[in-house]
Amino acid sequence: MADYLTVLTTTDDAEKAKNLASSAVEAKVAACAQIDGPITSVYRWDGAVQTDQEWRVLYKTTTERYPELEAHLQRVHDYDTPEIIAMPVAHGSAAYLSWITEETRKD
Repeated sequence: MADYLTVLTTTDDAEKAKNLASSAVEAKVAACAQIDGPITSVYRWDGAVQTDQEWRVLYKTTTERYPELEAHLQRVHDYDTPEIIAMPVAHGSAAYLSWITEETRKD
């Protein structure tokens, strides 16, 4: 059985989030992407604390496809330093995990 990840990124616009989500699923580097938002992000950037609205995109993928998902996000994201954080899936239903494998399989 493959190893699985959830991968998180954020963006500053709902339409951008939809594009990030759909382009990754279309490229088969993620089986699914969910969008939350708006959320409030507080962070330090260029020496100052910033507070902004963002939309969070959560992807489901395999560890095998992660490098391609990360490269895809680096390519299509408009942030200078996009948040790209991967977290392992410790457990999941066999049917759902199998679906992730099938949906991210290289053609």
